[in-house]
Amino acid sequence: MWWSFLKAVKNGEHRLAPMTWVAGAGAVLYTLWPLDLIPELVLGPLGLLDDAGLWGILLVLVTREKQRYEATLRADAIDVEGTVR
Repeated sequence: MWWSFLKAVKNGEHRLAPMTWVAGAGAVLYTLWPLDLIPELVLGPLGLLDDAGLWGILLVLVTREKQRYEATLRADAIDVEGTVR
């Protein structure tokens, strides 16, 4: 189902919430930015926690968008009389 969700986003059939776009851009920029809230050089593997947390938040937002997309598909599958197509 992920593949059809991503195709729907790409084709414009499903619009992502603005916050999802902001979180995605923020996750990429923060990961690539040389300055870090918790630097990996100082704390080693613990320094990756802030990066992982940001990517975790993004994953939650994208999963919510996918669930919203699936709910739309289910709603479209019921016709006017209330029967499933």
